[in-house]
Amino acid sequence: MQIIRSIDYYERSDDLLLSIGVFDGVHDGHRAVLSSLVARRRPGELAAALTFEHHPQAFLHPEGAPKQITTADEKVNLLAGCGLDLLFMLQFDDRIAQIEAETFLVDILVARLHVKQLVVGDNWRFGKGRAGDVVLAKRVLEPLGCRFECAVLAQGDGEAISSSRIRSLIEARRFDEADRLLGSPYTVRGVVEAGDGRGHVLGFPTANLRVSDEKLVPPDGIYSAVAHHDGVDRVAVVSIGTKPTFGGTQRAVEAYLLDFDGSIYGEQLALRTWHHVRDQVRYDRPEALVRQMKLDVESVRKG
Repeated sequence: MQIIRSIDYYERSDDLLLSIGVFDGVHDGHRAVLSSLVARRRPGELAAALTFEHHPQAFLHPEGAPKQITTADEKVNLLAGCGLDLLFMLQFDDRIAQIEAETFLVDILVARLHVKQLVVGDNWRFGKGRAGDVVLAKRVLEPLGCRFECAVLAQGDGEAISSSRIRSLIEARRFDEADRLLGSPYTVRGVVEAGDGRGHVLGFPTANLRVSDEKLVPPDGIYSAVAHHDGVDRVAVVSIGTKPTFGGTQRAVEAYLLDFDGSIYGEQLALRTWHHVRDQVRYDRPEALVRQMKLDVESVRKG
């Protein structure tokens, strides 16, 4: 899959079958649409998706932008698995925000990108002030020889699958349901960095993950998870929170890998298959915390 980061430098003359969206999570609904697009590809045509490195709301309304189920890198990897030929991975900026809706359809999609079929969600809005909708797109594109299709994303439990629904499930710690709608495990990845070293002193050395600020992380608490490192899966007890027993203020993601003794600083660790163990609690003394940590480890070990 070729990644195009600016349409200014796109010079290919192939006809495109294109889907446009944020594609956060690349869930089963997204995959169904993209699979259909790829299946319709004919000689001389390319299957492509157009998305953004950051959620458009991070530019338009940064204070209210949703946390992302998938980081930009995770999204690219998942979209690559959909069989696409091209991925337009753009920065949503003022230039894009100011494009008039009809100009985007005629000058960008048809004249510049040679789109012959466009598939979008039925609530798609585009153009300056989000003035464009599916009615406008159909009216403008079809006379220009571009087939247009609204896709209702695949159903799950009688409701349409959406990234916002999956975010709500993760925030409610309903991870099994979120994974089912995603079609792949919800995963938190990060590079292991040095922490305050307190875990070693307490007898539970943890891997402290540096996670993207845009990434959706589960609510504060203690969890069991599967930790993937260097091709190997290990059971882990994960703490998310501010370390209230020690007066912390910065939110951290720390993973204690069971039956593992090694240094993985600077390496990537991925956490998936989440289960909530208990809420985060402030203890008056570190000894009380250690006792509880032993109980947590034993509970997770027993499954």
